[in-house]
Amino acid sequence: MKIEEIKQNAFGMPYCSPSASKIEYLMTNREYFIIQYETDFEALKAVVPEPLKLVSNVVKMEFMKMPDANGFGSFQEAGQQIEVEFEGKKGVYAHAMFVDDVASISAGREIWGYPKKYAKPELKVDVDTLLGTLKYNSTIVAAGSMGYKYHTLDSAEIKKNLEETPIYMLKIIPHVNLKEASICQLTKCFVGDVTVHGAWSGPSQLQFFDHALAELNKLPVRKILGASYFIADVNLIGGEVVFDYLT
Repeated sequence: MKIEEIKQNAFGMPYCSPSASKIEYLMTNREYFIIQYETDFEALKAVVPEPLKLVSNVVKMEFMKMPDANGFGSFQEAGQQIEVEFEGKKGVYAHAMFVDDVASISAGREIWGYPKKYAKPELKVDVDTLLGTLKYNSTIVAAGSMGYKYHTLDSAEIKKNLEETPIYMLKIIPHVNLKEASICQLTKCFVGDVTVHGAWSGPSQLQFFDHALAELNKLPVRKILGASYFIADVNLIGGEVVFDYLT
């Protein structure tokens, strides 16, 4: 391969068949189970990077099922998002994510900087209960539950929140010298082209369990604020770098 050919065509890893591709990352019938809870301000201050600002002590614990995702197939995901503000606009900071799909992990990290690790999340209906669980290897580290479809929520409001709320990530690519970061950026992206097929709420609970390599319990549950479950078609659209820590 010629140098100019590589410069023109290189996008993702590996070069010959990259996990991160120049496609529309459309997801059909994506299921969201989100539990909002209060945690400790000091715990949040320890993990939210400047120049983001904390606006509350609220964390969103998400369990998600993606049965039909362009480029990725079918996979499941769980993670924590923190309410923040950047340049006067409210958004969420993706603190930790756990996924059972290697293509989604590598593409998510390479393109946007989503903080993804391999694990075993699961979202399912367990008789009369919506149940979200997360195992790291064989050990359970999170469990959330909600009464199944007790109350109907406003789908238009769900759509508005999804499309208007920016998601911030700390994108880090290590240097080959093993001593420093080659890329360290605060990135931002949005979810677009949203169609909500239904949204519900119900009584909910959430538990975290200690684990050395999946420390969701570092943001402990102090008070459950509520939960929602909705199904939507979404498009993970391109983002931008809003702050570069190395320049």
